[in-house]
Amino acid sequence: MSDLTIHTHTASEAGLFVNSYLVETAEGLVVVDSNLLNSDIAALADRIATLRKPLIGVFVTHAHPDHFNGVHALVGDRDIPVYATEAVGKVIHEIADAKRAQWGPVYGDEWPKVTAYPTVLLDDRQEVELGGVTFTAHHVGPAESHADSYYLARAEGTAQPTAFIGDLAFHGTHPYTADGHGALWLDALGTLVTDLAEARTLLPGHGAPTGVEVLAAQRQYLLYYREVVRRLAEGAPSLSETAKAELDRLMQEYAPGLPLSWMIALGADAVAGELAQ
Repeated sequence: MSDLTIHTHTASEAGLFVNSYLVETAEGLVVVDSNLLNSDIAALADRIATLRKPLIGVFVTHAHPDHFNGVHALVGDRDIPVYATEAVGKVIHEIADAKRAQWGPVYGDEWPKVTAYPTVLLDDRQEVELGGVTFTAHHVGPAESHADSYYLARAEGTAQPTAFIGDLAFHGTHPYTADGHGALWLDALGTLVTDLAEARTLLPGHGAPTGVEVLAAQRQYLLYYREVVRRLAEGAPSLSETAKAELDRLMQEYAPGLPLSWMIALGADAVAGELAQ
């Protein structure tokens, strides 16, 4: 039985500890998601170079810059396909310039000046074969981001797939909740528990390889977070600074020691606004 050879490149804390996965095939390398900041992207490019195989494709799981910012540096002007679901590709086109305008002044030279957009848009459950590995796209829609998807990858002769789940579940870090689709995200997590039950391994956008149990854990975190926000907001579409501090305290008590704790307050108003509706 064949199996996948997968290398993981994890960004720095400034780069949100995002994972880029390098799938090594007989013909070359396939990258699933790229990094946020130029220094981490350069390190990812160096990692690819050390493997001494050509880059033959890139997949983007969802429409957040920490997953698509590095694509241009990896593909340049070469004819390397960049795959995403139709919804993910559409949202990247819609938000890339606005994200650069928002965060470019904050990160300076660390923020890429050019975006490489997906060149091959995939339908739900469409398959792509690269180097003897079959990648199957699965459309999810708005969840953690404005457009999410995941990919199941099988090497020839392998029964159980490996799942690249993007940010549908964070493993060992506080999650990003600021896009305001919490109810849809919860629904998706409930469905994914069944859909991914046969996967050999789940590879998240942030955190170590895991199993399907990460989906239930993420769902429980979101349910608790939303309940705390609901109580603190008292029907208002935003939280006061005092309420955000209390939210931060309670969530760090709920999940002690997890990194990226600044994300707790970041998503508070988006969640309060969603709940107020």
